Parts: sequence; C-alpha cells; structure tokens
Amino acid sequence: MNVLQIILVLLISFLAGMESVLDEWQFHQPILACTLIGLACGQPAMGIALGGSLQLIALGWMNIGAAMAPDAALCSTASAVLVCMKGVPVSEGIATALLFAVAGLTLTIFARSLTIGLAHAADAAADKNNIRGVEMAHIGALMIQGLRCAIPVALVIAIPADAVTAGLNAIPTWVSGGLSAAGGFIVVVGYAMVINMMATPKLWPFFILGFALAPLTGITLIGMGMIGIFLALVYLQLSPEFNGGGSGPALEGGTGGDALDDILNDYE
Repeated sequence: MNVLQIILVLLISFLAGMESVLDEWQFHQPILACTLIGLACGQPAMGIALGGSLQLIALGWMNIGAAMAPDAALCSTASAVLVCMKGVPVSEGIATALLFAVAGLTLTIFARSLTIGLAHAADAAADKNNIRGVEMAHIGALMIQGLRCAIPVALVIAIPADAVTAGLNAIPTWVSGGLSAAGGFIVVVGYAMVINMMATPKLWPFFILGFALAPLTGITLIGMGMIGIFLALVYLQLSPEFNGGGSGPALEGGTGGDALDDILNDYE
C-alpha cells in the first residue's frame, strides 16, 4: 500500500462517517463504501463482492425511534480495508464486518453524546443571531461523526489483520450478549415511540394485520411491503376522507368526480 491509497481510504471513511447522519450521498452504505475503497486500493472486484454481500445484510438496518441500528459506515469501511488492502478473504471480511458494526454502534453513541455540547453551543449562538456560530457547531458535529469512523479505520490499517481479528474475537461473550440484550430492549422502546406517535383508530387494523402476517415465514420483507402498498391504495380508494366521495362540500353540488357515487349520496 502507498501513501496515496491510505489517504484516499481515510477520506472515504471520513465521508462515510459523516454520511451516517447526513444520508445525502449514501457513502456509508456497504455497496458504495466498499466499492470506493476497492477502487482506491486497486481491487474494485473485491470491493464490489464484499459490498454487495454486506448490503443484503444491512438492508434491514435502520434507526427507529430511539433504537439505533448497527453502524454500516464502520462495518463497510473497516472490513473493506481488511479485504482490499490486507488480503483477507471476502467470507472472513463479512464475518468481521458484523463485529465492526457492533463496535461502531458503541462509537456512534459516544460521538452523539459529545455533540450534545455542540447543540447547546448552537442554541447559544442562535440566541445571539450568530448564524456563523450555528454553522460551525453543525460542522463540528459532522467532523466528530467523520472522525469516529476514520480513526478506527486508521488503526485497522496500522495494525496487522490477524491482530485486528483476534482483538475483535477476544471480546467476552457476556459483553456481546449484554449489548445484544440491551439492543433488543432499545428496539422495543423505539417501536413503542413510533407507534405512540402514529397510533390512530384508522391505523390499528393494519398494525394488527401486520403482526398476524409477520410469523408467516413464506412471506418475505418485499412481499410484506407489497401487501402494505396494496392495502394502502385500496384504503385510499375506498375511504371518503381521501377521495372526496363520502362527505363534504364536493357532494353538496354533486361534483365528487364519480357520477354513481353522487347519485347514491343524493338518494340517501
């Protein structure tokens, strides 16, 4: 590896860390981050193979309410360094990536805790009409997010691949198990927060139907999504609230857009 490759890899990692909160260009997604690092290291095929495999795993990773998903940015960049720069097989890179995702989740929580002070600084600057101060607080928060990904990647570059893998595997089972259990509790709380915001009598039937269909293993996530879209479209077509056919001023003059519906409503 040469100096230019290291600089490019660190820059990609820095951008991926910022994109984990920006979501502007999606550089933190495995298919992009691994491919870019593969190009920087002269191993585009290895980067695409790793990124494609990790992307399928990360499709279900999303922040819901207070629940934070595993860190896709560090997962992608650090594993891509091992595969594309240090020659680790793609299969081992995928297994190691999951460990990096858990470690990145801890670093994300730490980085977001640091940005609390910057949020207060931005509030103080806004009270003084200091727009530049608000901008610098936001930029500082993004820098922290970028560094929390770039610094671990720099360590992965500096430390031999065997030592990195051994260190990650040396994490005690009670630590990883405790993090998994805590993550499960946080997910439940996150779902409860989302449900609390969107819970209405009109949506509860769909919520119950989703729970009833979820245990059916023959239905994939794509199938569940298609069923949800179908039910939403049917609901919009049948609900007078959305198509203007059941009540309101449109019916008083018979201009609901549906002649049969106007006749039936006039008859009523």
